[in-house]
Amino acid sequence: MAEYPIEKHVFASFDGVELAWQEMGAGRPVILIHGYFSDADTNWIRYGHAAAVAAKGCRVIMPDLRGHGASAKPHDPASYPPDALARDGHALVAHLGLQDYDLGGYSLGARTTARMLATGATPRRIVFSGMGLEGLTMAERRAGHFRHILTNLGKHERGSPAWLAEAFLKTTGGDPVALLGVIDTFVSTLPDVVAGFDRPAIVVNGVDDDDNGSAAALAAHLPDATLVEVPGNHMSAVVKPELGQAIATFLAG
Repeated sequence: MAEYPIEKHVFASFDGVELAWQEMGAGRPVILIHGYFSDADTNWIRYGHAAAVAAKGCRVIMPDLRGHGASAKPHDPASYPPDALARDGHALVAHLGLQDYDLGGYSLGARTTARMLATGATPRRIVFSGMGLEGLTMAERRAGHFRHILTNLGKHERGSPAWLAEAFLKTTGGDPVALLGVIDTFVSTLPDVVAGFDRPAIVVNGVDDDDNGSAAALAAHLPDATLVEVPGNHMSAVVKPELGQAIATFLAG
């Protein structure tokens, strides 16, 4: 696969919080948003997904969500109002002056995509990955799980889901205080609103991933969606090349 230079940038979001994003490739813009505890490097760059999309003639724009990666990690609860992540996404679109673009994300990035759509974003095509219908309509579904992880660090039983999540947190250098704040930004999207996302969509999920509910139910609920299952569960699907290939093929269509 071709090597693409990576550009790194920062900008001030709607409330002045400094956010980072990376880009690779040239052509049609697509914004891809990473998952909770992760960052653009881990989710999109390290395992070749961004390069696969760039190879299809795309300008791949990958923000680090507030509280994650190279973006600011404020500890003030006021920095984490409901829908802050969607507002950050709108701010990035405006900062870049994008008019015709595609939009998607993995896990929390998929939920952020939904919240952007629910609050006025107008991409041509959308990507929901690592996400099921319940993950959008019941945003609080996993909040307790993550609060438990972050407030009991070092106490989880080895090999348990919480222990594995804490291990991943260590690899990404996550800030537990900021990440607890991020949970407060979560907002559910009503099922009838999801059913109104009337643009071509792909739902890409690990075949063994039900962390955010049913991907098949999400694909069925959307008016113009294709379901693609790739190997792995919620954690492991991200490292599989099939994930990026499925997204790249969809965006090239």
